[in-house]
Amino acid sequence: MREEFEIRIHAHISDISEADWDACACPETAEGGRPFDPFTTHRFLNALERSGSVGPGTGWTAQHLVASIEGELVAVAPLYVKTHSQGEYVFDHAWADAYERAGGNYYPKLQGAVPFTPVPGRRLLCRAGLEEVGRAALLQGLAQLTVQNGLSSAHLTFCNAQEAEAAKDQGWLHRTGLQFHWENRGYGSFDDFLATLASRKRKALRKEREKAQAFGGTIRALTGAEISEAHWEAMWAFYQDTGARKWGRPYLTRAFFDALHDMRDDILLIVAEREGRPVAGALNFIGRDALFGRYWGCVEDHAFLHFELCYHQATDWAIAQGLARVEAGAQGEHKLARGYLPVTTHSVHFIAHPGLRRAVADYLEQERAAVADDVSELAEMGPFKVSSQAGQAEAG
Repeated sequence: MREEFEIRIHAHISDISEADWDACACPETAEGGRPFDPFTTHRFLNALERSGSVGPGTGWTAQHLVASIEGELVAVAPLYVKTHSQGEYVFDHAWADAYERAGGNYYPKLQGAVPFTPVPGRRLLCRAGLEEVGRAALLQGLAQLTVQNGLSSAHLTFCNAQEAEAAKDQGWLHRTGLQFHWENRGYGSFDDFLATLASRKRKALRKEREKAQAFGGTIRALTGAEISEAHWEAMWAFYQDTGARKWGRPYLTRAFFDALHDMRDDILLIVAEREGRPVAGALNFIGRDALFGRYWGCVEDHAFLHFELCYHQATDWAIAQGLARVEAGAQGEHKLARGYLPVTTHSVHFIAHPGLRRAVADYLEQERAAVADDVSELAEMGPFKVSSQAGQAEAG
């Protein structure tokens, strides 16, 4: 059936109808409700392009992949030509350095990803019932584009486990990483969650929350019409401060935050205000069964306020809404003490040059073993009572 697919690329997601894209990206919304993954929706990716967060001058050039059968679009993949490796969170700088020292050109490369968004999810987006053949067609198309255009490599970062297996079947290299996610075990309240922690950890978190909430202001969780344009001005200031410290310059533009105002029904802002002025905030996206923490920042430093807004308030809100988990972004072993346990993430890599491929394959074999050990060891270090912790580790 793969031979029946026609593969095309599009330089702008606006060239693809929103209905066709979302029928692949979030087929579950046909039954109503939110998409599982808000980041692969047409409107989110289009906001990145319209705002200039990706495009000319950014090193992210859209080349979205589309697979059709007899003119009907059945599978898509958000795809970019990259001239650097910033904003990906799966680091391949050492691969690039080694290849270029050997006389090769690592850039440009193809990147199947949601820019600046280390959230695990689907990257090979297929209409319901066509997942197996759609994935195979998109992977084959990616490999062909890489070879035909003389590129060094193609990458799918933060894909799901099923996509990783499909890529491995086509000879792609598999890479693992780890993040820290909070799992809802049917808690009725934050106190129910605390009750599953070891006594010392439970007392520590209660004291941490008390100190954070004593910063001299109020904390509000806002969504939908509660979010005003003034809140985006504050969040932009917070984001600039964090971005300048972490990355040297912020990835997202001010216009992107304006675009988020149209998506505010799918956004949770947790804002700390003092004397009527926002002093810190955390931006979250709401999925069908998860809350996704994305950006945090502040203009005043207050003890433990970061942990309160990004983790405890997010956990509290997820429990109240009956969400299954909170994903709080990349890295951060400090999340462990707040009940966020390690989970394995996946990416896959098509390396065109045989020598570079062999070297990367050897490296990844060792890295996967190290990641597996880290996940196991970190899970044992979690804050839960011994019986609860065993169940939590299995869930991860």
